[in-house]
Amino acid sequence: MNKDELKIMLEKVSKGEVSVDDAVNKIKIQPFEDIGFAKIDTHRGVRQGAEEVIYGEGKTTEQIIGILNHILGNNAKSVLVTRLSEEKAEKISESVNFFYDKTSKIGIAGEMTEKKDVGNIVIATGGTSDIPVAEEAALTAEFYGNKVTRLYDVGVSGVHRLLENAEVLMNARVVIAIAGMEGALASVIGGMVDCPVIAVPTSVGYGANFEGLSALLSMLNSCASGVSVVNIDNGFGAGYIASMINKM
Repeated sequence: MNKDELKIMLEKVSKGEVSVDDAVNKIKIQPFEDIGFAKIDTHRGVRQGAEEVIYGEGKTTEQIIGILNHILGNNAKSVLVTRLSEEKAEKISESVNFFYDKTSKIGIAGEMTEKKDVGNIVIATGGTSDIPVAEEAALTAEFYGNKVTRLYDVGVSGVHRLLENAEVLMNARVVIAIAGMEGALASVIGGMVDCPVIAVPTSVGYGANFEGLSALLSMLNSCASGVSVVNIDNGFGAGYIASMINKM
């Protein structure tokens, strides 16, 4: 149950369409529901304005379906699943209305969210190899109703590609800069725009990249003001934060 659904239920109580006892019973199951292998945070929509997100890696198909059914059964219109394999997605789609994107490994159960005309989130990547993380960020932001513009393969090794899109960047409400190797893209973009920049280091790179550690440290030490950093390959985290900023 999210904030809007709680308001609707309370309005129905005030109009006599729902009894006080039924409303009390509905709220009683908050803040979580224990289904044995998982304790589902049914109160998260009220607290944070967004339902619980399922991290698919490490969970069995049966566990994911069980969690999905309980969240959707608690009046959620849709549920986001991250880090989901194609094999699990195929099995889930047999029993649940399900969208899956194999590039980002994102799955969405239920209804697709309509985009709200608030601001524009621009997602830029250093290279094509960063696209899986970028799509995780993009689909997460779109899941929460945001408009997203993708600028892929505009890294600093050919900075003219980035400069050609300067106007798009400067008109953004939030920019997500995603890069591996030395992670310089975030600093360059941070020096161009007047909006928050969320830097995402990726594990793309050769040995001394240390699976994204070099990009992470570069981004943390950025000389550009207004740059914040999420964890390595954390496209979901960047997309979620960008959505929160865009809707403020």
